[in-house]
Amino acid sequence: MILDQLRVGFVPLLDMAPLAVAREMGFAAEEGIALELTRASSWSMLRDMLVFGQVEAAQMLAPVPIAMAMGLGGAATRLDILQVLSVNGDVIGLSQRLAARMRAAAYGFDFHDARAARTALVAAAGGPLRIGIPFPFSTHAELVSYWLNGAALDYELTTIPPPQMVEALARGEIDAFCVGEPWGSVAVDAGVGTLVLPSRAIWAVAPEKVLAVRHDWSEANPALTGRLMRAVWRAARWLHQTGNRGVAADILARPDYVNAPVEVLERALSGNMVISPGGDLRRVSDMIRFFEGAASFPWRSQAAWFAAQMAERFNLDPAASIAAASAICRTDLYRRNLRSAGADLPGASEKLEGSLHHPTAVASEQGQMILSPDAFFDSRVFDLMAPR
Repeated sequence: MILDQLRVGFVPLLDMAPLAVAREMGFAAEEGIALELTRASSWSMLRDMLVFGQVEAAQMLAPVPIAMAMGLGGAATRLDILQVLSVNGDVIGLSQRLAARMRAAAYGFDFHDARAARTALVAAAGGPLRIGIPFPFSTHAELVSYWLNGAALDYELTTIPPPQMVEALARGEIDAFCVGEPWGSVAVDAGVGTLVLPSRAIWAVAPEKVLAVRHDWSEANPALTGRLMRAVWRAARWLHQTGNRGVAADILARPDYVNAPVEVLERALSGNMVISPGGDLRRVSDMIRFFEGAASFPWRSQAAWFAAQMAERFNLDPAASIAAASAICRTDLYRRNLRSAGADLPGASEKLEGSLHHPTAVASEQGQMILSPDAFFDSRVFDLMAPR
């Protein structure tokens, strides 16, 4: 069988796992695709690779296509979100100096309570903080800004590519960071950082990376788009099986992919996190999720939340921003292309974000599906239909 060549870009992070698994475990080949994975050193590089046609698809920070649809960032090309690659998977870490101050004030680093962590951080800061994030338009930027909103803390967000975050912390260029695994754990193992929160403590199901394509490419290649989506969805289903995570860590550890120690990659995959150089352990359920609970569905309401946050920060019209974000979430393609693969599809394409505090059954095409808790740390609820 002759396979269609397809180039997909990525940044070396744990959450590129569905792409690596789709290639290495044969799901792409079974869909007739010869998947070529191209590594980028930064998110700006990867965005430009996609915009200028050097790759046909990419692992992308969820807010990047949304920001572009809102006219932010200087790139006018429309990118579509086909599906979510990963939910959660980020960590907030601190310099050893800052962590020591918090310990001296009897903070216990419980790794779950975002309110308590914020209070302890404000008390220990002793001045303005420089917080490293991977890109200005990122889940990291939105979660940190949301978490620290209203806190009596002066801080600056500084853009640093994920693989360089550890060195920046070690050199004292930043005081804290929010980054995707495994780079937070690498900072711990290097003895330069302590983790204070997983991203899910701020928003329990924050979409982190998405599979993005240029709108004109997907329109011109509908069949190939569907085959790519099915290969990635099947890889995510494979990753959901606990017994496969060791194999996934072995794949991702390769130099061509994440190039990090297997045991470090396994921490976030298993939820058994080492949060300090002293070896403190914390168990985090749902540390990163690829499949269950409609994790890969491109909810319009999640995109709308990002759009509303960015509209407020950049003084843009919120209603227009939410409309633009909703339009690029290709729930139509998700339903059309993944129904035949066996995906259970939610009955709606949006929901009240932050309203679920317990696993909840909702209507689906196959009867009902269970959605996981999606609460924000401050118990707010976001309704994209609310007047603005």
